[in-house]
Amino acid sequence: QVQLVESGGGLVQAGGSLRLSCAASGRTFSIYHVGWFRQAPGKEREFVAAISWSGGSTGYADSVRGRFTISRDNAKNTVYLQVNSLKPEDTALYYCAADRRPHWGAMGVTSRYDYWGQGTQVTVSS
Repeated sequence: QVQLVESGGGLVQAGGSLRLSCAASGRTFSIYHVGWFRQAPGKEREFVAAISWSGGSTGYADSVRGRFTISRDNAKNTVYLQVNSLKPEDTALYYCAADRRPHWGAMGVTSRYDYWGQGTQVTVSS
C-alpha cells in the first residue's frame, strides 16, 4: 500500500502563491506517475497537473497552464505543485494521486490512479 499526504494549502489573496506538497510513504517503489486534481463544492473533481516518474513529462489543464508548475523529488518521495497568480476560481480541495502503471497517457482520467490522498484546502479571496 501507498499513503499520500498533501500539505501546503491555505487562505491567500488573489494573485498570491502557494506551494502544495504530496508526500508518499509505504510501497513507494510501486509508484510511477503522480497527478494533482481539485474539487470545488458542488463540482466534479477535475485534473490539474501530472508528472511522470522521471519528471521528464508533465501535463497541465488549460485553466492552470502557465500559472502552476508540478515537480518531484524522488529522493524525498514528494511531489510539489507551485501555484502562482491564484484566482478565486482556483478555490478547491486539492488532491494528489499516484499511478502504478509505467505507461504515460490519459493522465487526466481519475480512474487511471490507484492511490489518493485526503486533500489540502486552497481558498483564494478576491
